[in-house]
Amino acid sequence: MLFPTLSFGLFFLAVFAGAWLLAGSNEWRKIWLLVASWIFYGWWDVRFVALLIASGVLNWAIGRLIGAAQDDEKRRKLLVGLGVAVNLCILGWFKYYGFFMEQAEATLRALGWSRDLAIMQVILPVGISFFTFQGMSYIIDVYRRRTEVAGLLDMTLLMSFFPHLVAGPIVRASHLIPQFRRVPDLTRSMVAMALLLIVWGLFKKTVIASELATGFVDPVFFDPAAHTSLDLLLAAYGYAVQIYCDFSAYTDMAIGIAALLGYRFPHNFNQPYRAASLQDFWRRWHISLSSWLRDYLYIPLGGSRHGLERMCIALAATMLLGGLWHGASWTFVVWGAIHGSVLAAERLWREFRPEGWPKVTHWVGVFVTFHIVTVSWIFFRSHSLEHALAYFGGLGAGSWSTTMLTPLGAVLVAMGMALHFLPADGTRRAAIRVRAMPAGLVGALTGFAILVVDAMRPEGVAPFIYYQF
Repeated sequence: MLFPTLSFGLFFLAVFAGAWLLAGSNEWRKIWLLVASWIFYGWWDVRFVALLIASGVLNWAIGRLIGAAQDDEKRRKLLVGLGVAVNLCILGWFKYYGFFMEQAEATLRALGWSRDLAIMQVILPVGISFFTFQGMSYIIDVYRRRTEVAGLLDMTLLMSFFPHLVAGPIVRASHLIPQFRRVPDLTRSMVAMALLLIVWGLFKKTVIASELATGFVDPVFFDPAAHTSLDLLLAAYGYAVQIYCDFSAYTDMAIGIAALLGYRFPHNFNQPYRAASLQDFWRRWHISLSSWLRDYLYIPLGGSRHGLERMCIALAATMLLGGLWHGASWTFVVWGAIHGSVLAAERLWREFRPEGWPKVTHWVGVFVTFHIVTVSWIFFRSHSLEHALAYFGGLGAGSWSTTMLTPLGAVLVAMGMALHFLPADGTRRAAIRVRAMPAGLVGALTGFAILVVDAMRPEGVAPFIYYQF
């Protein structure tokens, strides 16, 4: 079930009505939302609802055992280690089994053993990376005494809550479970911001991202050899805009949908392509993931507490694992390696920059950072290393005329980039104006805006890019 579809619209209207009709009983309200979330998830494949439920129950049970062992540090460490290991095994089996078996088979062939291995076809459950990361962060935070032990209903709802279930943001227990423990209020401010985010997300996904994907980016990436160097270059820029508009649209809509149900999600994007360094980029891009990687990987690996060398190793390892989190492919590993290497290089440059050398100006930093990110997106988008290398080869060996980019595509790429240089508080200021309008006018304008977006978008709705992670 995709957000920008009629089926989801009808589903959400029913969920919204039921949630507020049950506002007199918070427990029944949460049960309603939990069942609705399972229906939402089962829309793709009902078989994996059991996995989602089991994962929630497992993490609740381990968190409860950790909480009960307050004075037994050895037992607490054993339990948190067990919990993390089980979550990683679930993720590893569904997401990485095929990849590692293929690598093992290739290695054995290289060693002269040509026997084929029996490789099972494992179906990847939608959103498994997101809900397993949420489960791990919960039990680790309980172990660290940063969050209280949750009840079974709250924990299963945390991991199943449909607005953020399949593509984030990664909402931590310490942020959302306290909200579950009380009946929320729905204020005019929340409604105004929610409607703006939903309509804005619809526009970014169905108009900018979908049009760029179907009309330009997908055809060029499908067969790089059939296109000119200029088309390849412009398609890389187009994909940078597409993935931003696609993913930020999902999180905008997720935040808006949760707000209409009375819950606040953390901000997940902050104009990432205006970052003047890669470190700044990761403070602006997929903020919930970057903060998760920082708190549960980078800092435990040593962070900046054990010297520059250890810090650079921790950065590289964190981004390599972050790349592998996105998918079982060497292209994601290379993507993570590029980010980790540049992050480490930035730290080294700040430490050892020759005295008297001028600092890089802000706009030069923005230009260089954007192009580093765009180069890494080529690996991210390509289905294999060979495909990515063929793409780069085409960039340097072809004509510099375009046969693919239409005037509409050029406008959408320019628009997607311009979004990063608008006032950062533009949505908040617009929400203040919407809040002051009569409710009937707000409803009419929202309906009109949705109709306009629907008229502008291409036929069909492609799944969000991050659904595959």
